[in-house]
Amino acid sequence: MNRHSHADRPSPRPSARHWRLAVVFGGILLTLAGSAVIAIGTVARRVVTPARTRFRESDVVAIDAENGTITLGTNPDTTLPGRYGLFYGAPERYLRLGDIINSNDATVTRQLETPPDGLPASGPATFSGWYYSRPEELGLDFRTVDVPTPAGNAPAWLFPAHEDTGRWVLIVHGRGTTRSECLRAVPVWREAGYSALLVSYRNDGDAPPSADGLYGLGDTEWQDVDAALDVAVAGGARDVVLMGWSMGGTIALQTALRSDKAGLIRGIALESPVLDWARVLEFQADATRIPVPLRLAAITAISSPWGRALTGLDSAVNFSGLDMVSRADELSVPVLVLHSDDDGFVPSSGSHELAAARPDLVTFSPFTGARHTKLWNYDEERWSSAIRDWAATLG
Repeated sequence: MNRHSHADRPSPRPSARHWRLAVVFGGILLTLAGSAVIAIGTVARRVVTPARTRFRESDVVAIDAENGTITLGTNPDTTLPGRYGLFYGAPERYLRLGDIINSNDATVTRQLETPPDGLPASGPATFSGWYYSRPEELGLDFRTVDVPTPAGNAPAWLFPAHEDTGRWVLIVHGRGTTRSECLRAVPVWREAGYSALLVSYRNDGDAPPSADGLYGLGDTEWQDVDAALDVAVAGGARDVVLMGWSMGGTIALQTALRSDKAGLIRGIALESPVLDWARVLEFQADATRIPVPLRLAAITAISSPWGRALTGLDSAVNFSGLDMVSRADELSVPVLVLHSDDDGFVPSSGSHELAAARPDLVTFSPFTGARHTKLWNYDEERWSSAIRDWAATLG
């Protein structure tokens, strides 16, 4: 009888072949892990990195100088009714576009409101909701002022009111754009008796960059709007409304919650606002088919101290602190929300939920068909009336 049980027998020593398989398998795991880390970092950095070049989304098929028209490729934006703009050519020019003249499945022809002199007959272009690109185009008195922010002096455009009422509106543009986005809002605010200050903030291409050169998604930029409140007070402001477009809405809300000058703020107006970044990033990830594990890991990297090595951020973004739907009970001043239910970039669900959570303070004006930050263009009269009527309730 064998004196040793089967369990007592010594394990066979790994063969050279086994070692080779283990090394190969380990290498595969390390490669996959490294690829995952790279993918997470790529997605996370895309969220916080300011755009260096403008995305080209439409080709100009033809410019008819004699008839003053321009023909664009068809997409959900170029077929919108109303007045818009177009970044076009190299060197880049900004063209103002009028109503649609005709369209089909492939192209849309619009009135060209910019003189066509010197324009190439065709070329790459990016459709825009700005309409106005320079403050001079409004035909109103204005001056450029510097706002001494923590990142350095940031330029702002100041449009004084017809009369000194002590009422100011600070208007904050969105992610990936500049103060020109907000020029559309100036006339209605001045009609309501407000001086309008259109601010810039770190990393937007006009203001100085932050040390890391990256967006804080509102978690850091609010400090620059807070500095603009000092400029407004020095200029005679006694009551201030904050207006924010898209990510500018996040910035405006964070300013209202975190500024030691919050007592100046009489109200907050929001156009296509980001009220919950996690919700927005999930929405955009669905649209671009980013796998769920990758998107969740990227959000975690942006919001965690350990993720700074992947994102390059100096400090993690506090997503929970930026979630104004969850923090609705902290609002203390009237809020106007303008948002289109087919936004396509920032889902309007957050705006609906904020209005439902605080019906005592939030006035919600939903649009349909206007897409992202193009509500003025789509229906200027309704957009302006909503602001005019709401401003009148502030006293």
